[in-house]
Amino acid sequence: MASRTARLLLATVTGLLIARILQPEGRGTYAVIATAASMAMVLGHLSVERSQIALWADPARRRALASNSLVLGLVLGALTALAGVAMTVLGLLPTASPLMVLALLAVPFGVAAINLNGIALLRSQADVVNRGALAAAATQCLPLLVLIALGDLTVTGVVVCWTVSITVPFLLLLWALRPLSPRCELRLARRQLAIGGRYHAGRVAFHFLTTVDILLLDVLDSAAAAGIYTVAVTVLALTRIPADAIAQVALPRQACADTRDAERVTVRTLRLNLLVSSVLIGTLAAASPVLVPLVYGDSFTGSVVPLLVLAPGAVAFAMIRLVEQHLVRLERPIAMTAIAVGALAANVLLNLALIPRWGAAGASLASTVTYIPMAVLEIAWFARSAGMPMRAFLPRAGDVRLVAARLATLKARRRPGR
Repeated sequence: MASRTARLLLATVTGLLIARILQPEGRGTYAVIATAASMAMVLGHLSVERSQIALWADPARRRALASNSLVLGLVLGALTALAGVAMTVLGLLPTASPLMVLALLAVPFGVAAINLNGIALLRSQADVVNRGALAAAATQCLPLLVLIALGDLTVTGVVVCWTVSITVPFLLLLWALRPLSPRCELRLARRQLAIGGRYHAGRVAFHFLTTVDILLLDVLDSAAAAGIYTVAVTVLALTRIPADAIAQVALPRQACADTRDAERVTVRTLRLNLLVSSVLIGTLAAASPVLVPLVYGDSFTGSVVPLLVLAPGAVAFAMIRLVEQHLVRLERPIAMTAIAVGALAANVLLNLALIPRWGAAGASLASTVTYIPMAVLEIAWFARSAGMPMRAFLPRAGDVRLVAARLATLKARRRPGR
């Protein structure tokens, strides 16, 4: 949590600087480029990290899985980047800016880093992942401070910093997980691609569900509206620190433990996520009418309403990653894909209807209306497979006492002389 807090604080500072200097239109232009490049990474990685979870229980495969994560990541990422450059030249992407080509250069390293992150987490090396993420945030933020001091911050400079920041975690992971063989075990790779391919449509749909609204806002409204919306999303991202940290730490138990133990871990952490996320998001939403204009400036006052509308969806979103990490073990990729694709289709239709009328607030409403049913469906599926009632996922008094006890322990450790 400390690492994620530092990372998101740096990201928030980065977003704040970009917003203050480039204003909504400039921030929106950068957001469209970064979003499109991120989508390319998600499209290109073919959900190889899902196959790593599915196959990790066999210790004999682990070394080969680690090597394949590097080779498959670089190869698939390079092919995706080339396809993206071609689409940019042909005018098929949301922007034909040369900066789009620059951002696509980071795709092979970003795809490989996704795979290597998965290996590090399965090895319980969360510290390696955390250092890489923190280094990426610092690599993006610190050069921006220099550019601002020189009075030379532009959209081009921001995109360059983003591109470099995607590459840094790959280099750190490559060093920390050494030795990694540059050879690919082809039979295992084919099996990985077969497993990952069955989950990939759902994974792509889920990522597009969280990002397509930015592109639609740019097309249906304006780059300024996209900039207003991304500030609301960025502020709410601060509340995901505990949920993401819990999901990250729970993954090895979910992937390696026996089924019953994995179910107990999952339901316990789901309750904890729901409790902590509800409190944090509710507090931030209540403070947002004062906090957002104070931090980002009066030109971003319009971000407050989208943030409030998106808040209930953010609570539901905090549950999805954790429950999906367990659902992978059920080997029902078609069902997972159907849920994600259905949510994406509903989200796009709602955005098309709501953005022309309500702009960024309409995009927030579309997200909330789709995140909540998706989370409920996946938790209900997990509950049925585990033979648990839905009330088992509601926080209990014991969960509140657990959180209070952990906080008290941390406070005691930080006292002088401890």
